[in-house]
Amino acid sequence: MTDIDPHIAYFDSTFDEAMALTREARDYLAHQKQADFEELGAVGVLAASCESMRMTARITQVVAWLLVQKAVHAGELTREQAAAPEYRLSGQTVCEAVQPVLDEPMPERLAELLDSSLRLYQRVARLDAMLDREPGALGLATI
Repeated sequence: MTDIDPHIAYFDSTFDEAMALTREARDYLAHQKQADFEELGAVGVLAASCESMRMTARITQVVAWLLVQKAVHAGELTREQAAAPEYRLSGQTVCEAVQPVLDEPMPERLAELLDSSLRLYQRVARLDAMLDREPGALGLATI
């Protein structure tokens, strides 16, 4: 029986969570968004549209960062290359915002996805920040 490295298990579960959230967001945007938006006034639609884009930005940033870490593991990028600004988690100004652009109620499912995407983004931001303190801190070089 082989022991599973906790870094690998954590990374894999985070990646799986990000992919599941990507599918949930896609399904919402493709199938439920229109019906939800029909119940909103003009300002509500504007607010919900802005927040939908924020959710998409968060998920995109997280998945991109996780794919870079997978590339490091696969030997396609070095840890030093992955530390370059273009490979780091970005979009903090938009993605870390907790307050909506406009103070309007969000459709329930969109609010849930916004919360999930924020929590995931914050977790990955902490992992990204660890790279500044200790380049090998994630243990991902040995995945």
